[in-house]
Amino acid sequence: MEILFVTTELAPYVKVGGLADVSAALPKALKGLGHKVTVVVPRYPAFEEAGLLVARRLTPLAVKLGDARMDITVFDGRLSSQVDIILLDAPGLFDRHAPYGERGEDFPDNAKRFGVLCKAVAELVKQREETGVPVDLVHLNDWPTALVAKYLKDLGAKTPSLLTIHNVAHQGVFPKEELRTLGLTDADFSVGGIEFYGKVNVLKQGIIVADAVSTVSPTYANEITSELGGERLDGVLRAKGRIAGIVNGVDYGVWNPATDSTLAARFDAEDASNKARNKGALQKALGLPLDAAAPLVVSVGRIVPQKGTDLVAELLPRAARGSDAQFVLAGDGDPSLVAKLEAAVGKAHGRAAFVRSAPEQMVHHMFGAADIALVPSRFEPCGLVQLYAQRYGALPVAHATGGLVDTIVDCDAKLETGTGFLFEEPTAEAFFGAFQRAIAAYGSPRWATLRRRVMRLDRGWERPARQYDQLYKSLRA
Repeated sequence: MEILFVTTELAPYVKVGGLADVSAALPKALKGLGHKVTVVVPRYPAFEEAGLLVARRLTPLAVKLGDARMDITVFDGRLSSQVDIILLDAPGLFDRHAPYGERGEDFPDNAKRFGVLCKAVAELVKQREETGVPVDLVHLNDWPTALVAKYLKDLGAKTPSLLTIHNVAHQGVFPKEELRTLGLTDADFSVGGIEFYGKVNVLKQGIIVADAVSTVSPTYANEITSELGGERLDGVLRAKGRIAGIVNGVDYGVWNPATDSTLAARFDAEDASNKARNKGALQKALGLPLDAAAPLVVSVGRIVPQKGTDLVAELLPRAARGSDAQFVLAGDGDPSLVAKLEAAVGKAHGRAAFVRSAPEQMVHHMFGAADIALVPSRFEPCGLVQLYAQRYGALPVAHATGGLVDTIVDCDAKLETGTGFLFEEPTAEAFFGAFQRAIAAYGSPRWATLRRRVMRLDRGWERPARQYDQLYKSLRA
C-alpha cells in the first residue's frame, strides 16, 4: 500500500511536541511492514540547515484558493530511515524556524499557511489519480493538515483519508473572514460544515469530511467524545462514529539506553548499574551535589497548563524539604509558568536545576540519569515522556488520564505489580501523595526488580503500526 503521511513536524528537524517523534517513527515502522510511505511536510529552513538532500521538481504545483493563485515548488528526498519525503515550498509562508508561532503567539497568517499546504497536498493526490498511479491513502495529522480531506472531496478525488487527532484542544479556529482565505464559500459555513460558534474551525471540518478518524490512545478516544474532554467537539466526534485509539510507540533506534550514544554510559534492563554513572555526569554538568544514593527526579515537556507545570512548581519546594531527592526540569513555554518554575527551583536548597529549551541530547541524558519522572498532565492524549522514562528505567508519577492510563499500571504496595505511580485528581495534594509513594519505593529492596520489569516492557512501534495497517486496509476495502 502507498501512503502519503502529511504532517507539520518531523524529528529531528522541526519539533514542537510528540507529533514530530510520531511523524519520524510511524512511517519507518510502516515501511518495515512493506508499505511505501512518503512523508509530506512544509519546507522549513531546518531541512536545508541540517543538510537534507532533496531534488527540485521542474514543474511547480499550481494551487488556487478562492481568487488567490500560488505556485508551490515541490522537492523530493529520502530520510535516513529510507522513508521518502516531499517538501512543499510556498513563497513567504514556511521560511520560518517555528511551525506555528513564536513567543507563545500564533502567526497571524496561519489560516493561509496551512490552507495552502492542504490544498497543495490535495492537488498532489489528484495529480497522481489523473496520471493513473494513485496513492492508496492519505494519513493526516491534527488541524494544520485536516483540510486536505475537504479539498480532496471538492476536487472529486477518490483517495481515502485518515485524520489522526494528537490533541483535540488544538483546532485551528479563525474568524469567519478567513473563509475566503481558505478558498471556501458561504455554503461551507454551516453547522454541518466548518462553522463553529460563529467562527471557522478547521479540525471540525476535517473530522466531518475525513473517511476515518483516529487518536493516540483508547482512553483518549473515549474522553474526547465526552463533554468534559471533547473541547466542544464531542458532539461532532460522537456523530462521526467509531474513533480508533492507537497508542503511540517508542522508536528503539532513537530511544534505547543500550545503544544511546548521547549517554555517559550505556545500560539495559538486565544490568542498569551504569545509570549511576549517568546520574553523576548529569549532577556534575548541572552543578547538583554528587550523590549517587539520592533519587533523581526529572520533568520534561512543554511548560503549559495542560502539562501540569504549576503542579510541579508547587511540588518542588515541599518535596525538597521532605526528601533528599534532586530535581532536573526541562522545557519552555508560558512565561508566567516558566517564572513559577524558576522560583520553585530557587526554593529547593540547591537540589534542583532548570534547563530551559533543553537540546535533545540533554533530554536523553536526563532520562538516562533519572530514577523518577513527573508527568502530572491535566489531560494527555498519549504522552511520550512516560514511555521514554520507562525504557530508561525511570518510574513515572502521572495523573490517571488519557494515554497515561493506557501505558502505566499503578504499583501495588508491595511493588509486585505495576509500572508507575498514578494519582486520580490533578491536585497538588494528590500529586504529592503519588510522589511520596515513588520515593518510598525507591528506598525499597524491590526497586531494582521493579525497574527491570518496567524496562522490559515492549513499547516499540511494531504493534501500533500493525493496528494502523488494519485501519488502512479497512478504508481500502
